[in-house]
Amino acid sequence: MRKIWTGFIAVVVLSFIALIWVGTEIYQTQPPIPETVKVKGSNETIYTKKDIQDGQNVWESIGGMEVGSIWGHGSYVAPDWTADWIHKEAVYLLNYWAKKDFNTNYDALDEENKAALKARLVKDIRTNTFNEKDQSITVSKERKEAIEANSAYYANIFSKGHEKYAIPKGALTDTEKLAKLNAFLFWTSWAASTERPNQDYTYTSNWPHEPLINNTITPDSQLWSGFSIILLLLFIGVLTYYYIRNHEKGEAVTNPNNDPLLDLKLVRSQKAVLKYFLVISLLIVLQVVLGIVTVHYTVEGQAFFGFNLSEYLPYSISRTWHTQLAVFWIAATWLATGLFLAPIISGKEMKYQVFGINFLFIALLIIVLGSMLGEWLGVHQFLDLTTNFFFGHQGYEYMDLGRFWQIFLGIGLILWVVMVGRHVLYGIRKKDDSKHLLTILLIAVVAIGMFFFSGLMYGENSSLPVINYWRWWLVHLWVEGFFEVFATVIIAYIFSRMKIISTKTAGKTAIASATIFLAGGIIGTLHHLYYSGTPVQAIALGATFSALEVVPLTLMGFEIRENWNLLKKNAWIQRYKWPIFFFIAVAFWNMVGAGVFGFLINPPIALYYIQGLNTTAVHAHTALFGVYGMLGMGFILICLRLYSNIFWNEKLIKNAFWFLNGGLVLMVVLSLLPVGIIQVYTSITKGYSFARDPELLYNPTVQTLKWMRMIGDIVFSLGIVCFCWFVVRTTINAIKQKL
Repeated sequence: MRKIWTGFIAVVVLSFIALIWVGTEIYQTQPPIPETVKVKGSNETIYTKKDIQDGQNVWESIGGMEVGSIWGHGSYVAPDWTADWIHKEAVYLLNYWAKKDFNTNYDALDEENKAALKARLVKDIRTNTFNEKDQSITVSKERKEAIEANSAYYANIFSKGHEKYAIPKGALTDTEKLAKLNAFLFWTSWAASTERPNQDYTYTSNWPHEPLINNTITPDSQLWSGFSIILLLLFIGVLTYYYIRNHEKGEAVTNPNNDPLLDLKLVRSQKAVLKYFLVISLLIVLQVVLGIVTVHYTVEGQAFFGFNLSEYLPYSISRTWHTQLAVFWIAATWLATGLFLAPIISGKEMKYQVFGINFLFIALLIIVLGSMLGEWLGVHQFLDLTTNFFFGHQGYEYMDLGRFWQIFLGIGLILWVVMVGRHVLYGIRKKDDSKHLLTILLIAVVAIGMFFFSGLMYGENSSLPVINYWRWWLVHLWVEGFFEVFATVIIAYIFSRMKIISTKTAGKTAIASATIFLAGGIIGTLHHLYYSGTPVQAIALGATFSALEVVPLTLMGFEIRENWNLLKKNAWIQRYKWPIFFFIAVAFWNMVGAGVFGFLINPPIALYYIQGLNTTAVHAHTALFGVYGMLGMGFILICLRLYSNIFWNEKLIKNAFWFLNGGLVLMVVLSLLPVGIIQVYTSITKGYSFARDPELLYNPTVQTLKWMRMIGDIVFSLGIVCFCWFVVRTTINAIKQKL
């Protein structure tokens, strides 16, 4: 065990050293926010640093990443504002010079004159005019006119609305805020089109793809993409060989004829946990309803089957709540599972456990309802910018809730760590065969509480590269990293208590699995940051280690077989059939959704063209729900199964399982993936802005594919109804049951 622990510690320490090193590089080499943006040859100032920073706060307040995207991060209906601004500015300048020099439009020129004007454009746009002495940027007079034209265009969109962008009329009417919003949009486009000092690529490594200004994929992105694919193939082979050679060498256990958990002693705190499952079921249903509304906005813009719903529930809010509720209910499920299993781990119920569970339950309700109300108020501009930051809408996907609600949730997580951790620590002190398994569980529990606070590491006026760096610490490391370790250990612990595997083997397997996953997962965080104003080190390390993330996921096929074989061992295991079925689904979607569809967008050469397109949504749905959602559902079922011997309605849960998985497949195959492929082709052949243009997204073929998603959505929704009805009914019966 010493070698296994040494490997785990070495991987974690070295990985965080690398991740933090890249973080310091991001701070030091991020695109500068100038004190002033001036017109060349005059004293005229277009924007100031305060304009740009306030503009970022305005963008956050209207929904931020839930209204289009910046640098590819955000929602899919409205444009990527950076790419759109760059393209419109380039077209304006080319037409301006064509009319001035040739008295015609740019498209009417011959190839030779087009090439001359394009060369002028590239020089004007890509030349870095940032002055270190006075911290200023200078732009040409022609470019100033292009900026003014863009500013008028975007002010019109946000004040008067744009149906195909799902932006309602009056989304932002304050002229000062509109001007500052444009200052921020200009800065994001400047960073994406201006070359880094002494380099031939922009601050965003030439993202987005825009042929008019020679924004094309860099050699670094191509090189590290190839290297990542080579490493992927190599390590899949190595790990598969290791797995096949060693996975049968675990300690033999007695195959019990009766359920070892049947006579489990239950305590009051476990009964107190059951009410979580009722609220979680409600959150699941609400999340799905909001998902239906959100996706419908992509075909009707601002209406829901003719009703002008956006007047009360704009797209930015429906999508915010849809994504946020997914995180809330999945995290709440895993946290409730930890609270339920804690007394089983320690063999006793500790003081104030019931009180703590009830306190956390009330806190959960306050955080969910309070943050949702704050986001609605923020988007509707009822809060000033600073108040919005703390109580309204922060504007960043998966962490939209205001800073106050983040802190409140963090305090709740600390309490959860104490409540679960003390039981785990008590179990460790028994010094039996479960010591190593419980030690890695304790590490995961503490990490879940600690790493949530990475989301508090930036301030109201932090720059976008810095915010994105810490945002992915939260979204990737917290959710996909240490929650994943927690889930792996919990499943191993449950199976060891069932005596399906020995406790000693479970401990070794859990630590080894955590080591393999974190070896790619920690540094692999950087694959989200290739083109976010970050240095080339993010591409090199992110591409290399995100490829390693996929390696353990490819072995999930073996896990499917192993879990399936569990059901054949003894009749009593049939009692746990449906939790095991959901764990089988997790293994499948881990392999397909996180593995195959994840690697689809992981290499820099792929992400360069498809970031923020429907291909991203394919990965998001199949990984977030397919893996974490299914796992949460499996945890609910295992807790209910351990709590009660009440007869289960097999037909209801069977329908739920197959509707959920079938609906998810149909959703992807009939709609998300085909639309994504169409967008990818357009992005590669014409430029990224065209892949997000309403001319493409509202053409008959794409619209038909969007409507076809209804088939998958209906099937999936039936699964949700069956599952939640089953959980509510089973939970109520369990609550009525006497201990």
